[in-house]
Amino acid sequence: MRHNEIIALFRQHGFLTMEALAEHFAVTTQTIRRDINALCDADILRRRHGGAELILSARNQPYDMRRINNLEQKAEIGAAVAALIPNSCSVLIGIGTTPEQVALALAKHDHLTVITNNLRAALALSTNQNNQVIVPGGTLRFPNPEILGNDADKLFRNFRADFGIYGVGGVDTDGTLLDFDRMESSSRQALRESCRTQILVTDNSKFGRQAPVRGGHLSDPDILVTDSPLNPALAAMLAGNTRVVVTSQPDYSTDTDHQSTTSAATGNSVMAAIASIAAGK
Repeated sequence: MRHNEIIALFRQHGFLTMEALAEHFAVTTQTIRRDINALCDADILRRRHGGAELILSARNQPYDMRRINNLEQKAEIGAAVAALIPNSCSVLIGIGTTPEQVALALAKHDHLTVITNNLRAALALSTNQNNQVIVPGGTLRFPNPEILGNDADKLFRNFRADFGIYGVGGVDTDGTLLDFDRMESSSRQALRESCRTQILVTDNSKFGRQAPVRGGHLSDPDILVTDSPLNPALAAMLAGNTRVVVTSQPDYSTDTDHQSTTSAATGNSVMAAIASIAAGK
């Protein structure tokens, strides 16, 4: 748990000394040194004289490693998104570990049409045979369980889905959305252009995280679902434009009573859900 807090501090400050970290966490420098050594071994930090600095890598961590980072928070985000989406609607789901958690939560829904290039999401949703799952052709981007490229982008653009759910590699301090390569950014753009309601899902570790490719802004989606309150500067950017759902806030609820809507009321329920979301912005 302390490792995540240490990484967050380095994202804010860039370089920190052992003494400053020890004072912040009220532990000995020996304890902090062990933490720093572990993070350096994981290629997250780089040692410098008297302290360490964050490595601004152009490559993302392996999928299976990212999958377990902040897993509880990502699962809460997934449940929150599932509570916003009714049965019997169409959903685009993008790549990444947080969208995968959304898919796991949506597997309890019925009569969904889901279009995704995220193979983990497709497998999660395939456990419910009442749902239709559509995946693109193309080449698997080994070792990640995802398909990127023109064919995948074209598949998204063949639809006008009710909801589009996507993650992001990082969010810069000015709200710019960042990815690790142009194919990721292109995939997200195709998804965003092909849905009526955009939902961005991201846990707190993505804020301040650097990646080389820019693509969009935090204020682009209709809804942002995250696990921690935004800092005042980012919150001001979204005011009146993007609805923010914070899963850690006391008044947050994942009440899913509305999900029992029957297929006979499909059109009305979906449009009512979209209208309700728009009204809540």
